[in-house]
Amino acid sequence: MKKIGFLSFGHWSPAPQSGTRSARDVLLQSIDLAVAAEELGVDGAYYRVHHFTRQLASPFPLLAAIGAKTSRIEIGTGVIDMRYENPLYMAEDAGAADLISGGRLQLGISRGSPEQAIDGWRHFGYAPAEGESDADMGRRHAEVFLRALKGEGFAEPSPRPMFPNPPGLLRLEPHSEGLRDRIWWGSASNATAVWAAKQGMNLQSSTLKEDETGEPFHVQQAKQIRLYRETWAAAGQTRTPRVSVSRSIFALMNDRDRAYFGQGDSRDQIGYISDEMRAIFGRSYAAEPDKLVEQLRADEAIAEADTLLLTVPNQLGVAYNVHVMEAILKHVAPALGWR
Repeated sequence: MKKIGFLSFGHWSPAPQSGTRSARDVLLQSIDLAVAAEELGVDGAYYRVHHFTRQLASPFPLLAAIGAKTSRIEIGTGVIDMRYENPLYMAEDAGAADLISGGRLQLGISRGSPEQAIDGWRHFGYAPAEGESDADMGRRHAEVFLRALKGEGFAEPSPRPMFPNPPGLLRLEPHSEGLRDRIWWGSASNATAVWAAKQGMNLQSSTLKEDETGEPFHVQQAKQIRLYRETWAAAGQTRTPRVSVSRSIFALMNDRDRAYFGQGDSRDQIGYISDEMRAIFGRSYAAEPDKLVEQLRADEAIAEADTLLLTVPNQLGVAYNVHVMEAILKHVAPALGWR
């Protein structure tokens, strides 16, 4: 059995062929898609976060709105770039959104990926400390965020407060019990997967990874997951961690599906996402259901993960994306033992 969710990149474009022509369109359709996915039996609604581009950003208003409109589905991100975040203010936002949802938030965070703007985090008022890289700064922000989510007091109370204080040091409010265990780290390398395990975070591994061995993407990703779990156990963590992988998977059920996605086989690709990092990008899957089952059965990383996030083409509209997910749930997942 696997949890199956969707991951939306939240694109919008004023182009005539786009189903999301404005930021309002993509925000409202993101809510509608989560509601429809819950009715379908999908386990999770996850959203990408990017700055300085026509995609979803500021996630907490959206997550809170989805939490108020749904009752069961997990609600998450993949991922929030911690280089841009005030971790204490973020802990308050996250606590509020989690309480609204009844404890269903599953927040993916990370040091982030290459962005549209050069050092965009500087425009948000953040800069690495002396001797730090921007990645170090993102991990430092994450550590502060995780400490805040524990709900322990750390601020000295005023001797003349506006309202009565509880005894002891003050913590951030609102506090949502259990949210600390529902934080995921988006990892693109073996080293950061090890770091995430030591920090007690769940693991998100997407459709790209640092090319560390030259092996196929799914093989490298499966090894990353095993290393993460080994480190988790060695670190003495007491709960069972969760691991998700993302995939672009399309069951070709009709002519429209074939027109959109049935244009030949996909393969892993090699590229550079920075001057230093050679990355491997995982293939997409698009085939008739019986062939798709065979292909997915051979994916080692999907087999290792407990959660699969289906990347969805959000600009094709809510109805079409519901069709995409329904085809996987009904015609692919049962044959693989995921349902």
